[in-house]
Amino acid sequence: MSEQIFELKGNLFTLSVLHLFSADTALLSKQLDEKIAQAPKFFAGAPIVINLSDVQDEALDFSFLKSMLSGLSLNPVGICNGSQEQNESAKAAGLSVLNYSQDVKGATAKQQTNTSIVEKTVHLPAQVIHGTVRSGQQVYAKDRDLIVIGAVSHGAEVISDGNVHIYGTLRGRAIAGAKGYNEANIFCQKLEAELVSINGSYWISDSLQGEHWGSAVQIQQKNDSLEISALVKG
Repeated sequence: MSEQIFELKGNLFTLSVLHLFSADTALLSKQLDEKIAQAPKFFAGAPIVINLSDVQDEALDFSFLKSMLSGLSLNPVGICNGSQEQNESAKAAGLSVLNYSQDVKGATAKQQTNTSIVEKTVHLPAQVIHGTVRSGQQVYAKDRDLIVIGAVSHGAEVISDGNVHIYGTLRGRAIAGAKGYNEANIFCQKLEAELVSINGSYWISDSLQGEHWGSAVQIQQKNDSLEISALVKG
């Protein structure tokens, strides 16, 4: 018997979601171009999933949409929350149809009007990383906080569904509240980050290089934006 030359298993990758509120592709192209110009290196080659939950009744040319996004140096990989007709059109254009449960949760709850739903919050212990998270590495703490006892290097990425604690210098990317937890925080002993993000709100390095650059900070989300404050040392 020949030696197995591959392994097939599930894994986690970071995808950006482009949530459409209009089918006006000309306006979309203009606004996306302006957004990407703010951080071209961050968006270059970024894999994109197109969320169609608010445009399910609209006719979309997915071949044109895919070409337009590629022309902006994005990498469109699929759609989610589309109608059956949109799903078929997207497949014909070479896009995958993905299940993005976060956005359909509310609709499902409305349909099940006679069902009693009991929610139970499960608190898992924090995931602790001892040592530096090096360039090219990605760490994801699912349904829990992430604690890094060390630094996060340039090109490294730490992601948590809860809070992110970094007992060292944050030079790479830190993403907290990845599943939509808007009360998540990012704590670090020295802020030199490429990017910080909480519940979809993000700031890149240029926006961070102000009063708190190089200092110990707490970052939180307020009014759909981020707020940085100094960590008070006792």
